Amino acid sequence: MKKILLFIAVLITYMEGNTQAYTDYIGAGHTNGITVSSSDQVQGSDAINSLNGSGMDFHRMNASRFLSQATLGYTMDEINTLAGNSFEEWIDTQIDITPSNFPETLESIWQEVLELHVAAGEDPEEVFGPYQLHFNYTWWTINMTNEDKLRQRMALALSELLVISMNSDLRDHVDAVASYYDVLVRNSFGNFEDLLLEVSLHPAMGYYLSHMNNPKEDLENNIHPDENYAREIMQLFSIGLYELNIDGSRKKDGNGNDIPTYDNDDIKELAQVFTGLGPGAINDMVTWTDEPYFGLGLYGADMTVPMVVYENFHETDQKELINGLTIPANQDGMTDIEMTVNHLFNHPNVGPFLATRLIQRFVKSNPTPAYIERVATVFNNNGQGVRGDLEAVIKSILLDDEARDCGPLQSIENGRLREPMVTAIQFARSVDIDTPLDRYWHNGYDLIEQLKQFPMASPSVFNFFTPDYSPVGGVSEAGLVAPEFKIHDSSTSIQGINKVYAWNVWDGPWYSWHGGYGDPGIGYLTDQFSGMVQNPEALLNYLDILYTHGQMTDETRGFIKEAISPLAPDEWEVVRNAIYLLLISPDYKIQK
Repeated sequence: MKKILLFIAVLITYMEGNTQAYTDYIGAGHTNGITVSSSDQVQGSDAINSLNGSGMDFHRMNASRFLSQATLGYTMDEINTLAGNSFEEWIDTQIDITPSNFPETLESIWQEVLELHVAAGEDPEEVFGPYQLHFNYTWWTINMTNEDKLRQRMALALSELLVISMNSDLRDHVDAVASYYDVLVRNSFGNFEDLLLEVSLHPAMGYYLSHMNNPKEDLENNIHPDENYAREIMQLFSIGLYELNIDGSRKKDGNGNDIPTYDNDDIKELAQVFTGLGPGAINDMVTWTDEPYFGLGLYGADMTVPMVVYENFHETDQKELINGLTIPANQDGMTDIEMTVNHLFNHPNVGPFLATRLIQRFVKSNPTPAYIERVATVFNNNGQGVRGDLEAVIKSILLDDEARDCGPLQSIENGRLREPMVTAIQFARSVDIDTPLDRYWHNGYDLIEQLKQFPMASPSVFNFFTPDYSPVGGVSEAGLVAPEFKIHDSSTSIQGINKVYAWNVWDGPWYSWHGGYGDPGIGYLTDQFSGMVQNPEALLNYLDILYTHGQMTDETRGFIKEAISPLAPDEWEVVRNAIYLLLISPDYKIQK
């Protein structure tokens, strides 16, 4: 028996070393004179396609899946262009595209809105704005027409990490919000340290987390530095609550307990660093002063100009920060801030902390420790000795085997619930929108009220959902998280179905608040689906590539086919009901 086993082992080794690679197989493109007949030639399909591989859709499904992760919306033409080509080259091309400009677009849209009100006989001095509505118009317009798709996807992800919100007085000061969002856009592929510093100095963040006009300690008048930003820059923006290993797991002390990254005394020390910051300029409405001053508030400051340090209000005592950093006494305030941001940036937690959160926004809710470690390693060193290179980080996230390999897709650890606002914009970009005036003015309030989400409108600094949220039931029992389910409740789940129905069956992908001022309603055309109505399989195959990336189940396919078959030959009814039913199905809602 041992001799037989030895012979087999030797034979296998010989065959592996001497077998010639076989490349002539069904689907490889080699037909070798074979003639194939078929009884079905719908849309002119040739029977020989069964053997030559031209009818195989893997590359298109793969491209669709990649674009669903890397963009906020794409078309079938873009899928076809990318299919079979290099994803890395696509990323490089995207990085080189000039960023869309939010402040300029906001101003252009505001002027157009103002003209509509004036044309309706209103006094321009009585028209309020720009405010949240106009930022919503701006965000939707840019993301319906832009070419810098990866950058805008990254900016949205960063906006859910480095949070400010119009769920505050900023709703009436969206010049500040647009300026802040532009910081995220411009720095999407830059260095995280530069981004963290610029965010810390932006007056929108200074107002939102109350470190603008934050004075030094004055015990006699019971004044103490505001601790808000000092807490959140550590907890939410950089290092988190507990010491981490590079794979994102928590370090333990000798008793097996988690190790906190900081305590309340650390917050008090750090709060002293962010004292003395005030407005860097005044706005055009100010008549009572010619220059900014410490204490000038939201209505007087130019909220688009970075804050500056007013040294008389900055704490100059020595400061002891986490991990042993001593900030010397009597140092100028900006040097204190730059030293602090640099110190936090170099904390070993930042790589795994940021890697986990960005993977969750782009790819999956439960990345493996190995995935986190690979991305964190790139954050620590981009291969050229540079730490914090976000361009290298996003490449690492999107090109990692755990993002690209289809093997583990059926595992319960894979996938994420699509965010409602991302579903809305992805759908809108996937169809041929009928816009008579080329306007893309989405009011956004319907998504906020019904689905609890629209960019820059989170309920708090903790975003729309926390990264460790785990819904009760199978997810939590499996020890997994599903952040987006925090806003997927008994109300939004029903409202989400209604919204998709309205987009399709009511032909209302979105609406503005200026219909009464001459902004025409919009719908979408179904020309791209022409010729598929009489062949439900062809339509479903097309939709499977476009929306579910080849992952439509037989159960969903059969259900939709049964529902739309009686509606033929009405193209409007067939196409719109098919898309509606697919977009509310688990096959689409859970992105894998």
